[in-house]
Formats: sequence, structure tokens, C-alpha cells
Amino acid sequence: MTGGELAAACVLDAAVGDPRWFPHPVRWMGAVVNWCDRLVHRRFLSPATQRMAGLLLAIALPTGAYGVGALLIWWAGLIDVFWGTVATVLLAWTTLAARDLIDHVLSVQRAFQSDSLTEARVAVAKIVGRDTAEMTEADIVRATVETIAESTADGIVAPLFYLVIGGAPLALAYKAVSTLDSMIGHMDERYRWFGWASARLDDVANFLPARITALVLVLSSGLLFRSWPVMQRAWRILLRDGAAHPSPNSGHPEAAMAGALGVQLGGINLYDGLPVARPCLGDPDQPLTRAHISLALRLMLWTSFVCVLWGVGWLLMVKE
Repeated sequence: MTGGELAAACVLDAAVGDPRWFPHPVRWMGAVVNWCDRLVHRRFLSPATQRMAGLLLAIALPTGAYGVGALLIWWAGLIDVFWGTVATVLLAWTTLAARDLIDHVLSVQRAFQSDSLTEARVAVAKIVGRDTAEMTEADIVRATVETIAESTADGIVAPLFYLVIGGAPLALAYKAVSTLDSMIGHMDERYRWFGWASARLDDVANFLPARITALVLVLSSGLLFRSWPVMQRAWRILLRDGAAHPSPNSGHPEAAMAGALGVQLGGINLYDGLPVARPCLGDPDQPLTRAHISLALRLMLWTSFVCVLWGVGWLLMVKE
């Protein structure tokens, strides 16, 4: 992949996002996972068999996504170099999710602007898995800020990372891993055995991107606020709280975000009516308000911009 192709894919994502009319690969991946899920739970009953089926799926789907992506680019390149470039850019575009994240966050902000807590709960329910029916305004703000931090890592920086090191096919393989984790990588009764391999593979795939995201968030906090103390605070909270999260990766960008904003994230979330305690990240220097959503979004934009510049610059340097 070239620097120009990466830049074009990023511009396309910023301009168009994820239009529902486009045959997005992730939707196809989701259909495959759903089919396998139904098949496994209809036919395989023992935990050992479910673990083996989950392992095979965790290997097959990313491998298949990589193979299909590479084949499409190769086939398009046989027609003409131009069409090979078009295929590369289009496939790379489908792996990025910055515009989609922005659109969802803006829908939460619009609900707040209309002073409708009900609409805000509906909007935030589209980007979180926790219960939202009884959320207060502060709960909605916290959930949105946490989602921005986590999605900056797995929806923007991670695809960029894999686009740079392995092109569109590797980024598609990463999206397959991410899709598997989001759909079946849970520790509940249904997916405890079938989804274990997908969850572990996602942990591995996001290990470096999550930490890169956290570091760039710290840097971006200094750029956004033009404040060395803010950047120092973000760095201190990252070092102190980054590993406190039960996920081996999510806590790093969330801790950096909490430190940059001077707020506390984490706490009690409801899942299917049951409270689940998450470690608190950051210090409650100030209460969470609607303004923190805008600040978190601006930090996401700065982080994305810096990572895109690094990625394009690296590819241009390598191709010389």
C-alpha cells in the first residue's frame, strides 16, 4: 500500500463514512459469524467441541478476509494498475470507522441540545452494550467518552496500523477479528466456550494499537490544550490506571483520555439489569458534563490526524 492510497482511503472515510447502501465487508463477516453461531449451538453441545469450533472460526474468518481482499486487489490489478489502486483504496476505506464514530457521537450531542434525555439514551445505546434505559446525563457522558477512547483505538488507529504494515488485506483480517470479538467474544453462558478464541485473538491484535493510541492521545492532549501540565497529567494517569481495566487493552486509551480531560471514567455499569463494577480510571478533578463529549471528540480527531500523518509519512519513506 502506498502513502497516497492510505491518504485517499482516509479522505473517503471522512467524506462518506459508512453508507448503508455500500456492500460493507463487515456486514458480510457478521452474516458468516451469525450462521456459524446458529450452527454450533444447534449441533455442538460439549464445551470442548464448542472451543474447537470457536478456534476454527477465529482462524478461518480472518484468513478468509485476508485472502478475499488480496485476491480482489490482484484481480483488479490484472485489468489495469488504476483499478488495482481503486480496489486498494475502497477496501482500505471499509476498514476505517472515524466518520461513523463521529456521526454517532454527534447524535448524542444533538439529543442533549434538544434537552431530551430519552433521545440521548437511545443515541448512546447504539454505541455501547450496557443498559441505557435508566442512565443519568453524567452516565451518558461517561459512556460516550469511554466509547470515543476505545473506538479511537480499535476503529481508527488499529486499522491504520494494519493498513501501514500489511495493506488492505491485513486490515480486513483485523476487522474480521474485531467483528468476531464484538459478536461472540463474551464471557456469558452462550459464548464462554465458543467465543474464547475470538476474544483472545482480539486481545493480541489490539495489544500494540491500544498502546499506540494511548501514547498519541497523551501527545494530542498537549496539542489540543497547548498545556504541558495537561499532557503530564494524561501521562501520569495512563501509567497509573492503564492496566487497571479488566480488558488488557481498553484501559490504556480510556486512562489517557480520562487524564487528558481531568475526569474519572469507569465505575458501575448495568448489563441485563445486573450491576458490573469497573475500576475507576483517572481522578474526579471535575464532574463529567456535556462539554467533555466535544473535548473527547476533538482529542480523537487530533489523534487520528497525527496517526494518519505518521502512517502516510512512513509509507512514503518506505516507497522511496
